[in-house]
Amino acid sequence: MDNLELKPEDRVLILGGTGFIGKRLVSELTGKNIRLRLLVRNPSKVPTTILKNKNIEIVRGDIVRGDGIKEAVRGIHTAYYLVHSMGSKSMRKSTEFARMDKSAAENFVNFADAAGVKRTIYLGGLGEVGKNLSAHLRSRDEVAEILSSGKLHATVLRAAVIIGAGSASFAMLKYLVERLRVMICPKWIDTRIQPIAVKDVLAYLIGCLLNPDTAGKKFDIGGPEVLTYRKMIQQYTESVGIPKRIIFRTPVLSSRLASYWASLITPIPSGLAHPLIEGMKNEVVCLDDSISEYIPIEKTPFKTAVKIAVSEKVNKA
Repeated sequence: MDNLELKPEDRVLILGGTGFIGKRLVSELTGKNIRLRLLVRNPSKVPTTILKNKNIEIVRGDIVRGDGIKEAVRGIHTAYYLVHSMGSKSMRKSTEFARMDKSAAENFVNFADAAGVKRTIYLGGLGEVGKNLSAHLRSRDEVAEILSSGKLHATVLRAAVIIGAGSASFAMLKYLVERLRVMICPKWIDTRIQPIAVKDVLAYLIGCLLNPDTAGKKFDIGGPEVLTYRKMIQQYTESVGIPKRIIFRTPVLSSRLASYWASLITPIPSGLAHPLIEGMKNEVVCLDDSISEYIPIEKTPFKTAVKIAVSEKVNKA
């Protein structure tokens, strides 16, 4: 796939460049002197360091409404698709994120195909395939299918819970564990999960850009350990040096009730907490490790990822 190789003069578009992953990715790619373009709803919220960077172009628009996409994709080689509407202030109902994400993906594919964009790299979610998949994970899969349906070569990365400062999932874990010595949890507390450090996610995202052989492929990405949420909680306490938590499992606590409970204890609103908690019923474990053949990295252990995350300050810019 030599024709898909990124050249120094090529420009890369980042959709979702002001989010948890996007901000970190912008910083990493800027350090590699890769020419970037960001599509943002509100340029006034973009950090000054980015606005002053000559290698970064800013386009104002809204991918859900289709505004600004035509200009954003013009002359683009590869587009990172990091857009997720879950938790958006524009949602009236927690279920609306699926409709918004579908609309955004369709808008992007239509404009990207017309502009001749060669590649897209999408960060989606791991999860069992089947009717019991949560609305959150089902929406991620739907977006992956839409992105893969176009003319451009789509690389899909499927990740479990990402451990890093600024992650809603990690923030919920952090606040619940640090504020509650005794925890009453639904049966998903023993669901298996393969958490991954944000630094490893970034390594895979950048590795896919620089390795054209990853184009058109789907990869599961995860950390070196398969844990349960119970084990994650206890390993978190060990990582930050606080007493182990007492955990009771109850079969009667629904995901909706648990989300309201979580919103009282953590800064995560129930509209965001509900789809996150609903997704905890699904096992999120890598089914294969073929990504290592293309992008070999030393995976970060969960405890190390936690220590890094709690030491970081969340960049709200």
